[in-house]
Amino acid sequence: MVEGIRIQIRAKLDYSWFIVCKIIIWDVIFGGILPSAEIITIGTELLLGEIQDTNTRFIARFLRNEGIDLFRTTMIGDNENRITSTVMESLSRSDIVITTGGLGPTVDDPTRNAIARAIGTELEFRTELWEQIKHRFERFGRIPTENNKKQAFIPMGATAIENAVGTAPAFYCRIDNGLVISLPGVPKELEYLLENQVKGILRTLFNNKYVIQTYVIHTSGIGESVIDEKIADLETLTNPTVGIVAYPGQTDIRITAKALNKKKAAKMISNIMDIITQRMGGFIFGFNEDTLDEVIAKLLLNLNIKVCLIEKGTDQLITQLLQKYNILVSDSEKSILGYTDSFEKNQENLYKLIYPNILLVTELSKTIDKSATLSIDYFHRNQRINKSFQFGGHDNLALTWAANTTMHFLRSQLIQS
Repeated sequence: MVEGIRIQIRAKLDYSWFIVCKIIIWDVIFGGILPSAEIITIGTELLLGEIQDTNTRFIARFLRNEGIDLFRTTMIGDNENRITSTVMESLSRSDIVITTGGLGPTVDDPTRNAIARAIGTELEFRTELWEQIKHRFERFGRIPTENNKKQAFIPMGATAIENAVGTAPAFYCRIDNGLVISLPGVPKELEYLLENQVKGILRTLFNNKYVIQTYVIHTSGIGESVIDEKIADLETLTNPTVGIVAYPGQTDIRITAKALNKKKAAKMISNIMDIITQRMGGFIFGFNEDTLDEVIAKLLLNLNIKVCLIEKGTDQLITQLLQKYNILVSDSEKSILGYTDSFEKNQENLYKLIYPNILLVTELSKTIDKSATLSIDYFHRNQRINKSFQFGGHDNLALTWAANTTMHFLRSQLIQS
């Protein structure tokens, strides 16, 4: 019996290493096949924190969906010399450089000049662009000023990209060592141009046949360092790549695969998922868009029970997360049952009133050294479980940690039911 178990364990370990070796071989053969890109977001207001950069995230997702490997992102102010040197440096590393911002009509919009210098050319006036600009202003019932004419200048040899949703024309420049695409910084204009113009340009010029697929595994009740010990060998892979992202009370494992098509990428991800699932076991609560509160709601609905939730010190955050699923004993039901604040002292009696539902009492408090302590009392099936958890992170993260820790505890109890 024992020898049989040993053989099974040994077989599983051997299979895990077989998959890892197979993936390494795949990476040696197919690694580095995707075009690489860099993003340069331009605007002194970004550096000053006056506005938030949402463009980088949108472009990054766009590039991933197009099978283009994002190498680096850079944020830089409205300084022509710095923009020029940054573009030149990016072109020395990557096939594609996408800039956003600095295409307006004012003096502090230097992107056009900077890119012209970076690729060794000058600006030229395009009559057709000036006509487009004037037409846009007419549609808005406005008259362009003389400085708007500046927007009709683009680097010599560049190809204009018509901006149907704004006044600033975009453009792209093909040079020996790559492609520079300059887009406006207004998010809605940028998003429109990426989907309706840039996508076609990239597919035509690069004829990229490869895809990038990402899959996220959600875990709770286990720390980042422990996960790292369990999957350290997988984190050294370069295709697929495996990374860890930690949040308060939750840790995600991200798998990203580059392949010839979606089917092959999915197979590569599946192989890694099998290994991670085997090693992580019950700490995994969901994948991709799954959330801990949704998972708990499904478990409770399947068991046909509700939770009477009493929380202190958490700003009712857990209640807010769970109340939309109709899985909580409502406040009106609590009052009918005779629940009052003083009733907390006699939790057993409260549980008898709500039986067979679950009574869950949580309290987040601060200790003398300012660390957070979460106490949980759980009543179900005539049993009481009391747990205490410590959190040493920043005060601002304590509430989220307490909510996720409580929900992980509740999920752990439910899957044992």
